[in-house]
Amino acid sequence: MGHFFLNEVQYLMITVKQRFLSFLTMLAQPKVLIGIVVFIALGISLQSIFQGTRFIAGGEYTHYNNYLIFKQSFFHLIESKDVYGAYPKEHFDYFKYSPTFALLFGMFAYLPDIIGLSFWNLCNLLALVFALISLPNLKTKWLASIFLLSIFEIITTTQNEQSNALMLALFIFTFSSLERKKYFLAACFIGLAIYTKLYAIVGLSLFLLYPNRIKNMAYLTMVMTALFCLPLLVVEWSQLIFQYKSWLNLLSLEHDQIYGISVMGWLHTWFSLSINKFIPVIVGVLLFCLALFQFKKYQFKQYRLWMLCSVLIWVVIFNHRAESASYIIAYVGICLWFVTSPINRFTILLMGFSFILVTLSPTDLFPRIWREQLVQKYTLKAVPVMIVWIALLVQMIRPIDHSIQEIDGELNKLK
Repeated sequence: MGHFFLNEVQYLMITVKQRFLSFLTMLAQPKVLIGIVVFIALGISLQSIFQGTRFIAGGEYTHYNNYLIFKQSFFHLIESKDVYGAYPKEHFDYFKYSPTFALLFGMFAYLPDIIGLSFWNLCNLLALVFALISLPNLKTKWLASIFLLSIFEIITTTQNEQSNALMLALFIFTFSSLERKKYFLAACFIGLAIYTKLYAIVGLSLFLLYPNRIKNMAYLTMVMTALFCLPLLVVEWSQLIFQYKSWLNLLSLEHDQIYGISVMGWLHTWFSLSINKFIPVIVGVLLFCLALFQFKKYQFKQYRLWMLCSVLIWVVIFNHRAESASYIIAYVGICLWFVTSPINRFTILLMGFSFILVTLSPTDLFPRIWREQLVQKYTLKAVPVMIVWIALLVQMIRPIDHSIQEIDGELNKLK
């Protein structure tokens, strides 16, 4: 009887596994992924539009305030106003992206809000889907798993109308282009990322993993110069320089006031340390470079993929302005690391820990008192991400073993 019961349990487990793998295969189809993100983008956009207004800092604002900041930045730019000034009658908070981003947002600015917001959210999520699909040698089950594990983070960033999904896509497109030896295209992607958010400059490290460094430097210089000057289509040179100075001034004023969900925020909330924020960043750079300067490992696809994961995590946990919505970037990095690493109890434990605190903790699945008195108060969302990053660095630094060679062999077979 016991033997029969054991056989039935084993059969049930095999059946569940087969059906789950079939589900992942179905989910990974581009048309399915596109259909899901279209539904998410349109549904959240409509919800934001028809949700009415809310009161923030004594003012009445919409539920799509971030989109309005981006939209109005374009009009402020072409009207030669200070893009980085305060406009409380139009929106809450400040515009903190580059003048180039303000110009490019013109493609949405003239549209009615209900259409422009929908297109903006759709642009972010479609870019992410196509970026994941573009990853070389990514198994179908890996692609579907990453998307499924990240669904809550995708919803969170879309609800905030922010560019995090687009930033993530640009990082991945940069890596995919480099892997395919399309170096100029990679320079364009990372250039757009840097002119969206300055922290993307960390992504330049990926170019060190590939040959033709002098040519790539020329491509990067050309692209960065072109993007710097792009707003000259609508403003004079003196006005453009004024805008860049105003941008840097705003960022410098903010630097000492915000800790974010980051290493700096963790040090502040756990240990009441209010040290110069450049100190943790310098330590982070040194650790990052320790893993980066493993020159003999550049030949391994697995190492290069882990370098992408390291970049995705680093730009979030060492960003003093990191918010909950920013963590889609780091979390996809964690997912990529997990699905391409040897599976053992330690990696499973870290993945589960990350899923609970990064993905689930901001949702209603956590009681409100837990979110406010534990997760937010003690910057818990950053903790598993920091631990995973350290574990990733250890994997990258230690001598090459059979596991990395076996995984690299799998990736080569899929080419």
